[in-house]
Amino acid sequence: MGTDDRVESASRGRRESYEEKLDRNWNDLLQELRVMQTGAQIITAFLMTLPFQSRFEDLDAFQRTYYVVLLAFSALLSGLITTPVAIHRRMFGKHVKATTVAHGHRIVRIAVVCVGLMVSACVGFIVDVMSTPLVAVLVGGGVTAVIVFLLVVFPSLVRPESSEPTGADPGSGDD
Repeated sequence: MGTDDRVESASRGRRESYEEKLDRNWNDLLQELRVMQTGAQIITAFLMTLPFQSRFEDLDAFQRTYYVVLLAFSALLSGLITTPVAIHRRMFGKHVKATTVAHGHRIVRIAVVCVGLMVSACVGFIVDVMSTPLVAVLVGGGVTAVIVFLLVVFPSLVRPESSEPTGADPGSGDD
């Protein structure tokens, strides 16, 4: 492959072909999915064990309904997180990596928000079992507000830094 086949990425000065960029983006998406999948699987496993605990019988009708919704949501989230892999398997060898990466990107964006909502809902459920519905709403609502800020608002506020090298180590705290 000649150097004419390579394009320079404006953000980091990379010289990579379009296909190399797609491969890198796909690998980045897979790494993000691995991180989310681990958290989602741990929460799902936790939820799946609850009915086998002795205190589960003490839950009222609302808490049982809340639990069933959480369990179904976590199972569906596990399916959502594996969807990009299923798309990749379906499209493998068809030379449509751009389509696979685009769909994977959309799904990861949705999954990030869903993981945050699931964590918030689990906190609300646990606090409801441990305390009162009012405390559960306050704590769960507070956690939800922080999660929404961290996963939706804050990322939209982040702006790229200059791509010019400053000579400072990015992790050194020299800002």
